[in-house]
Amino acid sequence: MRFTHATPEATYGFAKRFAHYKDFYTKYDGLIFSKLGFGTFKKEPYKEENYTFDYKDALKTAIRGGINVIDTAINYRYQQSEREIGEVLKELIHSGEIKREELIICSKGGFIPLDFPFPENPYEWINEHIIQKGLATSMDIELDQHCMTPAFLKASLDRSLANLQVECLDVYFLHNPETQLTRIGYKQFLIDLEAIFTAFEKSVSEGKIKSYGIAVWNAFIYDENNSEYINLEDVYDVARKVGGANHHFKYIQIPFNLAKTHAYSVANQKMSDGNYYTLLQVAYKLGIGVMSSSSLLQMHLFKKPFKPEIRYLLDSKMELQSDIQLALQFVRSTRGIVTSLFSTSSSEHVSSNLSIASVNATNTTKYNLLYKVER
Repeated sequence: MRFTHATPEATYGFAKRFAHYKDFYTKYDGLIFSKLGFGTFKKEPYKEENYTFDYKDALKTAIRGGINVIDTAINYRYQQSEREIGEVLKELIHSGEIKREELIICSKGGFIPLDFPFPENPYEWINEHIIQKGLATSMDIELDQHCMTPAFLKASLDRSLANLQVECLDVYFLHNPETQLTRIGYKQFLIDLEAIFTAFEKSVSEGKIKSYGIAVWNAFIYDENNSEYINLEDVYDVARKVGGANHHFKYIQIPFNLAKTHAYSVANQKMSDGNYYTLLQVAYKLGIGVMSSSSLLQMHLFKKPFKPEIRYLLDSKMELQSDIQLALQFVRSTRGIVTSLFSTSSSEHVSSNLSIASVNATNTTKYNLLYKVER
């Protein structure tokens, strides 16, 4: 039987090949996830230097090293990141080195991707490829960069599938919807979200995606009075209204790292019982899987060495060699997070990052003590 998406049996078989790893795989929604996932975000994609490298060798090293979660977005490097992943998947699958169903592939839609090479006039590109095609009006586009009409998202999904050279995505995220919140307001956002989730459920029934979610920056961790705040239970209720008890809203993606711990440490999410909980607690109660991004905070975590107390609590046996490994040890040890993303174009860095699989995750007692250490 031919599969176009990740399966429980195949992801389990993939993890078994790395049975010597310690605390490196976890189960969610029947699938086995590597605790580290390979991301493809590159800051400031308009810089020419972002086209003089590619992720292909690093991604091959990641997959061969036991990582089966791949995350991207259509707008990353103007579609180049997706296309490079597609080339790697085609090569490794056609050679028989891996099977499609062993990998959990995620992408996102919401930002206007433009294209590479960068169009001479991006406004003309938007007019030609979005407005004239009836995917959205100029009023639907925020800051000339973000759009979340169902028609635009459907077209973005189809383009992502073509770029990645796959028939189905395991997770498709609505990308940073808070970009539009200040303008449209929270009530209208939930109304718009109903139409979006209806379209996503249709994409599930068409076999284009297996599940969907929302990827944000600060929206789930802001104070509830912030104009970009999103309440997770409100989003969950929209999914239940649209898809019933068997809806396919299964994941959220949030930033989480040693400097940005709000999802674990700040009770900012109010639930229908009237109590406030942390985001990770709410996700657990609702059965939502959490993927974390920005594990290394675009390397800003390493402007000064980690304190000895942090080193001890994360790696008391002193087996890890760098602060980068310690930062990844922190996120992969966080209870409630399914997988944590990192991004690099260096195969050497991938191998170094995978060194954390040779040590056990930090236990809960030591992990919680980290929050008492002044950083």
